[in-house]
Amino acid sequence: IKDYIDQTYTQHYANGKYQATDMIIDSGHGEGFAVGNIMKYAMRFGKKNGKENADLMKIIHYAIIALYVNGYKKDN
Repeated sequence: IKDYIDQTYTQHYANGKYQATDMIIDSGHGEGFAVGNIMKYAMRFGKKNGKENADLMKIIHYAIIALYVNGYKKDN
């Protein structure tokens, strides 16, 4: 999962070490953005290009973002 997330920082939504998601979180819209993307990729799984693992990885990635936005702590 870490390898997948790390490689997203080299794709078209990234600018150096920041992604558009970072700016969305900083503007206070991170939770809705993350949950919305979880729903989008869950609904798309098995439809757009079949059952692609990439869609499942995106769900996990956005779930991690949602945990971060909501202040997840190691001791939770």
